[in-house]
Amino acid sequence: MENEENRIVETVDEDGNVVSFELYDIIELEEQEYALLLPIDDDDDQDSEEGELVIMRLTQDGEEYIFETIDSDDEFNKVAEYIESMDEEDEEE
Repeated sequence: MENEENRIVETVDEDGNVVSFELYDIIELEEQEYALLLPIDDDDDQDSEEGELVIMRLTQDGEEYIFETIDSDDEFNKVAEYIESMDEEDEEE
């Protein structure tokens, strides 16, 4: 059984604020792993949409994982399309 605390990820945004996410899933596309994260709304922030999924590139440094922002629009769109195709396959089953 997986510990719930292991599913919480904290990152620092461009303003230096710590943002907490729940790790929803990890997918692999073209030998690169991506983390699918759901924001944890600690302070009822009105800027984020409920259920908004965040996609981050996942790299491993030794035994630690590093969550990186996807800066390339092409890479982000490719991953988003892959996720959408996975959702469509699930709906067909």
